[in-house]
Amino acid sequence: MTAALAALQARAAHYTALRRDIHQHPEIGFQEFRTSDLVAERLERWGYAVTRGLGGTGVVGQLQRGTGARRLGLRADMDALPIHETTGLPYASSHAGLMHACGHDGHTAMLLAAAEHLATSDTFDGTLNLIFQPAEESLGGARKMMEDGLFERFPCDAIFAMHNMPGFRQGQLLLREGATMASSENILVHIEGQGGHGAMPHLSADPVVAGAAIVMGLQTIVSRNVAPLHMAVITVGAFQSGVANNVIPQSATLKLSVRALDRGVRELLRRRIVELVQAQATSFGVQAQVEFLPGYPVLVNTPAETEIARDVAVALVGEDNVVRQTEPLTGSEDFAYMLEAVPGSYLFIGNGDAANGGHGACMVHNPNYDFEDRNIPIGAAFWVRLAQRYLV
Repeated sequence: MTAALAALQARAAHYTALRRDIHQHPEIGFQEFRTSDLVAERLERWGYAVTRGLGGTGVVGQLQRGTGARRLGLRADMDALPIHETTGLPYASSHAGLMHACGHDGHTAMLLAAAEHLATSDTFDGTLNLIFQPAEESLGGARKMMEDGLFERFPCDAIFAMHNMPGFRQGQLLLREGATMASSENILVHIEGQGGHGAMPHLSADPVVAGAAIVMGLQTIVSRNVAPLHMAVITVGAFQSGVANNVIPQSATLKLSVRALDRGVRELLRRRIVELVQAQATSFGVQAQVEFLPGYPVLVNTPAETEIARDVAVALVGEDNVVRQTEPLTGSEDFAYMLEAVPGSYLFIGNGDAANGGHGACMVHNPNYDFEDRNIPIGAAFWVRLAQRYLV
């Protein structure tokens, strides 16, 4: 066991209480006011130069040591989800309809634990930028912080982030270079027809029939336009139209979730969706418009930075507890925006699996999910060792 991990485990009860306090007071994206106050107060107490307001509720703590020119960024997300918690835990959410169902409370606690340890116990040579980000859950808080000048005001030569992962052994560290998480596209298809009486369909242009044909046609894009060895998903999650069985409605709306692990495939999907929708609409005599809502790009880890993270992981928890090249995930993450601007790597820490009796096996975004508190000192020790390794 490393000295940093031993010291952090000795303080585990303190960090667990901190994490559970955050868990009990969840705040959704761009409304993390209490959490931001908590983070900023502690960083200031430990001697960090604190900047608030990036991305609305984002916080950056900067600590400079020595004369080193290297600049390292470590990021944690702070927001909760609009889910009603059903865990029944003593520290369950005190806000009905809101909960930390993705472990961002744990991510924040891990980075705060590392922040205290680095400020009070360890030395490094360079600049450490701790980035506490709002609104990761589909709201693009990373992009908003960048639009507010994150990397202009706090330049980083490399940036890293970590996410818990249910279904893997507790404390196991999983890394991957290259495409690691999928892009996420949110697309609306608006279909405008001509309404009429259900008994006289020949006098109407039916957007429901056109929409049904579009739904079925969209499924052929993945099977016939995307190379079989590439990942792609097109899911129609909602088809909204009409209210009565004897009325042909005037319009219909489809809501799509589109994902890819390759930037070229992402562009292919975007192009083919528009082409297919327009062609199908024309064939049914209706008008259609494709609206692209803000989504997330493919998350791509750079090789050199991922190798550094691998070395740190092996030194911390041993080769048997490290997966050097884990499988990619079809979920999405707005840290991808940061990795488009700065080299870096996004890794995972196992939250527990059913085979080993871990309660953390419950999947994220589930009302029964809870972060595994035993991961706080491990994750914090990883950040400490990474800072010591990089800032030399």
